[in-house]
Amino acid sequence: MFKFNKDLELPPQLKWKFSHEPELLGWTIRARNYNTFVANCMFAFMFVLIAIVSYSVYLDPAPGEGVLTRVIVSLCFFLIITLTISSMTHQRMNFAYRFTRSGVEYCKWKDFPEWVLKFLKWVAGITAIFFIFMATIDPSFLLGALIGPGGVGLTYLSMAYSKSYREMHTEYHHHEFKWDEFTQLAIATNREVVDLKYSVILEGDDFVTNWSLNIFCKRKQKEKVAELIRPFLSPGVPFIKAKVNVPLSTD
Repeated sequence: MFKFNKDLELPPQLKWKFSHEPELLGWTIRARNYNTFVANCMFAFMFVLIAIVSYSVYLDPAPGEGVLTRVIVSLCFFLIITLTISSMTHQRMNFAYRFTRSGVEYCKWKDFPEWVLKFLKWVAGITAIFFIFMATIDPSFLLGALIGPGGVGLTYLSMAYSKSYREMHTEYHHHEFKWDEFTQLAIATNREVVDLKYSVILEGDDFVTNWSLNIFCKRKQKEKVAELIRPFLSPGVPFIKAKVNVPLSTD
């Protein structure tokens, strides 16, 4: 039903600028392109808060609710809210990198997570069937069917048919840099990242932009990537190992 680890393919919206040149190195990866420590702390705080609220829902039942109905309603509430929060604090971006003699270019994109909709649809369907079956034994389960599966269904519909929600979770970007635009090369000691500082005049600007390009690497790959990059940089460009903080995107 779900395919989480499928190979990444460049979407049709993105094209390589230096596709006519031989590829020196290239790969695709899914990475969290933000401060993961802060995001993890936020998720942990929200997880505890959601658990407390869910328990409060269990302790304050609607009239006529049985114990099993209260448990399932509380569990559905907990799963829906936790899934929503985790989709914001643990979202990953797709990256594709390509190195040529002209420089570095990369594409990053985020497709709408269709698997979330499938998950919600299955949860709503399975719990609805369960509640309807249990309602033949205890009519109070009909109320649980409205609150639990009904809430999941409404969440599914709002996500599936909300244009603004889909746009918020869909992005396509392409960037390229020439080797002489980089001013520092660093191997991150805290993440699987090679950091390249650059100094360029962006299209449409009349001033120099100094920023960092974080190249997200697969495990034990960053040293190999850095060694490949180093000979192409201008003489005197510093090569260091340091803790790297992933900056906010310039997009």
